[in-house]
Amino acid sequence: MTISTLCVFCGSSPGHDPVHGEAARAMGGALADAGIDLVYGGGHVGLMGMVADAVLAGGGRVTGVIPQALHDLEVAHHGLTALHVVGSMHERKAMMADLSHGFIAMPGGIGTFEELFEMWTWGQLGYHRKPVGLLNVGGFYDRLVGFIDDVVEAGFLRAAHRSMLMVERDPATLVARMMAYEPPVVEKWIGREQR
Repeated sequence: MTISTLCVFCGSSPGHDPVHGEAARAMGGALADAGIDLVYGGGHVGLMGMVADAVLAGGGRVTGVIPQALHDLEVAHHGLTALHVVGSMHERKAMMADLSHGFIAMPGGIGTFEELFEMWTWGQLGYHRKPVGLLNVGGFYDRLVGFIDDVVEAGFLRAAHRSMLMVERDPATLVARMMAYEPPVVEKWIGREQR
């Protein structure tokens, strides 16, 4: 499949470890270098702003999607290629999904986790056939990835659905994998059983 836009979910905070900011800037650079447009949450703060600024600095295009309430708190990035102001977080996620050919989660908080798992769930259920990636910077997601593998062992997640989540430590490597993505042939999740 052709990947020309990727949605990046990440923190509205920069975090305490500078490695996360470095990774955000590297992710933005990797997207711009690959000619991939960024879709993201529309903020100018934290890792979100760093990714967007790096894409723009590399000559890329950036589309932000932000709820009116956050826009009114003056956290919106007004230097983007396009900025969509929507009524709710639900509208925000739906528009970001519609505008994107794939999804990457970087370090962040509960909002980032929720966005990642919703997009991955939609893929498992067959609502989309887009790649989902996790940038595991500095081992940030090591314990989460281990837990997900435990869920497979416990019989609550099929290995085929686990393989839908790409995990990489390097932004350029993850972007390259996303670009090479071919949707797997997997049986949809049925009822309460994993068949």
